[in-house]
Amino acid sequence: MKKIKSFWILGAVGILLIVLVPVISFWPRPTAVSGDPWANVPQHPVHTSHADIVQGPFETPQDVTRACLECHPEAASDVMMTTHWTWESQPFEVSWRDEPVTIGKINQINNFCISAQGNQHQCMTCHIGYAWSDETPYDFTEQANVDCLVCHADMGIYAKGTYGNPAEGVDLLAAAQSVRAPTRENCGSCHFNGGGGNNVKHGDLAESLYFPDQEVDVHMGGNDFLCTDCHVTQNHEILGRLVVDNVTIDPSEQVACATCHTGTVHTDERLTAHVQSVACQTCHIPTIALDEPTKTYWDWSTAGLDRPEEHFTYLRIKGTFIYEQNLMPTYLWFNGNLDYRYLLGDLIDFDGPTFINVPSGNIHDPTALIFPFKVHVANQPYDTQYGYLLAPITSGPNGYWTNFDWDNAFRLSEPITGLAYSGHYDFTETWMFWPSTHMVQPADRALQCDDCHGENGRLDWIALGYPGDPIEWGGRFQRP
Repeated sequence: MKKIKSFWILGAVGILLIVLVPVISFWPRPTAVSGDPWANVPQHPVHTSHADIVQGPFETPQDVTRACLECHPEAASDVMMTTHWTWESQPFEVSWRDEPVTIGKINQINNFCISAQGNQHQCMTCHIGYAWSDETPYDFTEQANVDCLVCHADMGIYAKGTYGNPAEGVDLLAAAQSVRAPTRENCGSCHFNGGGGNNVKHGDLAESLYFPDQEVDVHMGGNDFLCTDCHVTQNHEILGRLVVDNVTIDPSEQVACATCHTGTVHTDERLTAHVQSVACQTCHIPTIALDEPTKTYWDWSTAGLDRPEEHFTYLRIKGTFIYEQNLMPTYLWFNGNLDYRYLLGDLIDFDGPTFINVPSGNIHDPTALIFPFKVHVANQPYDTQYGYLLAPITSGPNGYWTNFDWDNAFRLSEPITGLAYSGHYDFTETWMFWPSTHMVQPADRALQCDDCHGENGRLDWIALGYPGDPIEWGGRFQRP
C-alpha cells in the first residue's frame, strides 16, 4: 500500500507540473517597484512664529505689506513676476493671430462668469492684490498692494472682501501675527471657489479638500499633503500652470505624478504597459465631483426671468444651471498644451459649438496620453453682426445684475474690453475642457480592466483613434 501511495503522489505532482509550468511561464511577472516617492516630497520649513515679531497698529492692508517687506524685501517683487499677480501669460505666437498674444483672466473670457473685466467688484476677491477699482486701471507696479496675508495668514482670522481688499472687520494686526507657510485653506479660499462657488469650475477642487479623508484624496487626506507639496514653490513662483489660461506650457513648469512616483510604479506588467499611453489620472481619478457637485451646464440666455430661484438650478442674475456629482470624465489625448484657446475677438463657430479651448494631442503624438477632462457647456452671448463672443458688465450700479438689460451691459463693456458692440446679440453654445488632476483615489479604487475594456467600457476607442478595443484586436495598448 505504501508503494502504491508513493507512486500516486509522484504521479499527481507530475501532472501538476505539466499543467502549471506553461501557465506560470505566461503569467505576467511582477516587476520591481523602484523609486521612493517620499524622497521627492519637499521638507516643510520650520515655522517661525510672528506673534511677537509683527508690531502694529496697521491702518491699512498696505501698511501690513510694508511691514512684511522690512524683513522680506524681495517678496513683493517676486510675487509681481507671477501669474498670481499679473493674471496674464507672457506674450507668445499663435497660428490664428498675426501678432503675439497674452492669455489670462485679466484680458480673456471663459464660459463660466465670462469675464473678470465685467465684475471687478467680486472677481478681484481672488486676486492677490489690494485696491482694485471700476474707475481707474489697476497699478500693477505698486508693491504695497501685494496681499501677503491671503497666502500666509490664518484663514480663520483673515478673509478677502470686495475689490481685492480685506473683508470688513478683519483685524489686520491679528492676521499679520498669524502668518505661516501656506496651507490648503489659503490656496483653497480662491481655487476651491472658482466660477462663483464651491467646486463650480474644476470639479476636482472643492472645499471638502480642506480636511479630507483618503477616500476623497489619497494625498491630501491619507498623507495630509499641503498644496505646496506638489506645487513646489521657490521665490513665490509656484510650480504648475492651468492650461486653460495658456496655449503652450514648458513641461519643466508643470506638476506631474512622475515627479515623485519615479521608476516602475506597478508590480503588474500589464499596468506598466498602460503607462505608455494612459495618464495616471485616468485610472486613479475615476470620477469627477466625487463628493460635491460641479457645474456642467450654464445657460445665460435664461437670466433675468421671473421664476423660482434655487442655487443648483436657477438664479435670476445668472440663468439656468446643471450640476452633476460622481461624473464620469471625458477622455481625450493630451500632451499638456492646447491646439486652440479662444481669444477675445475671435469669430465663433456658426456650424457648431465654439470651443473655448481645445486640448492638444492625438494617437500619433508620442508625447500625448489619454487624459480625463471635465467638459463645461454654456450658452453665452455673442454679437450677431461681428460674430464674436461678448463680455457683459454684470456688476456695479449700471451693470446687468442691477437692471437686467443685456444691451446696456454690452455697451458698458466696449471701452473696457475694446470690442465694438453692434447693438445686436444672441446666444451660442460653447464648450470648455478642464483637466482633472486632484481627488486621486486610493489604489484599490482605481479603474479595473472591465471599466475600460469590454462591451460597456467607458472609453470610446474609435474616437480616440483605435480601430476598436485594443484587447479585441490584439494590439494591447500600443498605438497602431
